Amino acid sequence: MGAAGSKLEKALGDQFPEGERYFGLENFGNTCYCNSVLQALYFCVPFREQLLEYFGNVKNPGDVEENLLTCLAELFMQISTQKKKTGVIAPKRFVQRVKKENELFRGYMHQDAHEFLNFLLNELVDILEKEANSAKGSKENSSPSEKIPNGIHVGQANGVRKEPLVTWVHKNFQGILTNETKCLRCETVTARDETFLDLSLDIEQNSSITSCLKNFSSTETLNAEDKFFCDKCCSLQEAQKRMKIKKPPHILVIHLKRFKYMEQLGRYKKLSYRVVFPLELKLTNTMEDADCEYSLFAVVVHVGSGPNHGHYVSLVKSHNHWLFFDDENVEIIDESAVQTSFGSAQEYASNTDHGYILFYESLATNNDH
Repeated sequence: MGAAGSKLEKALGDQFPEGERYFGLENFGNTCYCNSVLQALYFCVPFREQLLEYFGNVKNPGDVEENLLTCLAELFMQISTQKKKTGVIAPKRFVQRVKKENELFRGYMHQDAHEFLNFLLNELVDILEKEANSAKGSKENSSPSEKIPNGIHVGQANGVRKEPLVTWVHKNFQGILTNETKCLRCETVTARDETFLDLSLDIEQNSSITSCLKNFSSTETLNAEDKFFCDKCCSLQEAQKRMKIKKPPHILVIHLKRFKYMEQLGRYKKLSYRVVFPLELKLTNTMEDADCEYSLFAVVVHVGSGPNHGHYVSLVKSHNHWLFFDDENVEIIDESAVQTSFGSAQEYASNTDHGYILFYESLATNNDH
């Protein structure tokens, strides 16, 4: 990597961003699913800054029990404090911790990067919530009767459970969806909110993210066996259902469902469909009238023709430069290279690089960083 690292420094020259570090990550036998996601998260600047700030506030890091959050923070700290600007780091402790926490990632099988991202973000949230609850519990020193069996303190306000804790992970990635169901007999609309850390979209051949998002929010009629039980009519009725984005997240993570279970084959198949994703995205299917504008800053790409083998790499935008991260390798690339991972209009094409997870940052929050 020495040569490749110096090549990257030469390519950037005096444009090498002040204080930034571009490090490849060693592969420990099929851990590219992990490396590609870690690079995307490292270059999600608000997330990185808050993780390092959190780690900086840990009084005695040596006394803290090791968990996935401390391992991730240590890894990001290790990268950001390197004396050299480029090189390779071995995320050994982090990978060991992942395998210890989740048996799914223990073998040397090809893993799914989206499953890993999902597991990681949810695990970080769990750790932060437990820490907040134990801190709150020790502060309030509440009587045993106020505790529920597993030791988590549940605050009550006028008999209503308090709002769940919003961690800095939520502040970055969490959005709110509203599931609206309208009874076609009495026209009553039932709305149910649900939170999300990423959106999983069905894809079609020769489509775009915008059309996939439109389909995600399209109206579906519930009839025949799928009728909806209307509380007002007190019976099963035909209804219309649709999903809308009530609160868009600061960091919008879009997962393209490229792996589809084929009933007739009895296995998963990779869809290499061409799905165009723009560098600037406008979200129009939100509850608010104003469009939300986002800018693409990372793409996790699946390389290969099938779901059970292949490789993951990531394309990352940092300080207006696009970089290509492939485990230990880091190269500067042209912005137009992002288009090569849209997918292919033909079923069997020689290019098997397909955008799989897209990371967009809200332009409203961009100004703050």
